[in-house]
Amino acid sequence: MKAVVINQYGSKDELIEQEVTLPELTENQVLVKEHATSINPIDWKLREGYLKQMFDWPFPIILGWDVAGVITEVGSGVTDWKVGDKVFARPETTRFGTYAEETIVDDHLLAKIPENISFEEAAAVPLAGLTALQALFDHGKLQKGEKVLIHAGAGGVGTYAIQLAKQAGAYVITTASEKNHELLKKLGADEVIDYHTTNFAEVLSDIDVVFDTMGGEIQKASFSVLKPNTGRLISIVGIADEEVAKEKNIKAESIWLQTNGKQLQEIAELMASGKVVSVIGEVFPFSRQGVYDAHALSETHHAVGKIVIKMAD
Repeated sequence: MKAVVINQYGSKDELIEQEVTLPELTENQVLVKEHATSINPIDWKLREGYLKQMFDWPFPIILGWDVAGVITEVGSGVTDWKVGDKVFARPETTRFGTYAEETIVDDHLLAKIPENISFEEAAAVPLAGLTALQALFDHGKLQKGEKVLIHAGAGGVGTYAIQLAKQAGAYVITTASEKNHELLKKLGADEVIDYHTTNFAEVLSDIDVVFDTMGGEIQKASFSVLKPNTGRLISIVGIADEEVAKEKNIKAESIWLQTNGKQLQEIAELMASGKVVSVIGEVFPFSRQGVYDAHALSETHHAVGKIVIKMAD
């Protein structure tokens, strides 16, 4: 099958189109013919070599860990899924990722694509949607009526986090450029702060949960807006200074996404009823150039919503 791979770590120039043979299916796996995948920052961070200690894989490496498509083959132990099912997933993180015509997924990680959702909308969800859900609820323990600050609300993770927090009955505050304010209010944000003109730390206080997708100075300033003793800061980029958290008796936690088909199915049901939507900023074709351009956009940190790769029909 055709895949876009890297054969060594480095810049976008390392992305090449190549024929790759997937391993044999195990009894609890399915083969999915891909209709769409999407781009996440982990893709190009891994491409650059930042994660090689965590994932010490032989080359070639197929990047990408979101898939939406149709099952074409099932392992001997698979009982809940059949050939022809339309599914999406955040597969396990292996060197056989989703920038490919086909991908292998463990059956317990699959979710059904709702009838009213396109492959592109479904492919945008898994990694970003699960990250948002787990950060807010599994780790942040966000409750109805609490105030949550979601940094970078217009990004891939932020757009899902706003909607999921709103669905849970939280008061949602987010930061974004002015051009994205209208979109984020439509998604459910109660307050949107323009980070170009306003320092959020000067106007906010008594926040219950901060969802940090930025790190650095933003994370540092976030400690000052949290409620002492009960505030929670959940980060997807690591905790730089744990002493600050200890001083204010704030729970500060850095998280790594756990693959979870059951939670993905919960998001699918919210999408089926129109309560959660995928915000897709750009769609690129599945080719070496398409993936190259998608990485270039993702690396700017200014893409709105998700960047999707669409396979040929």
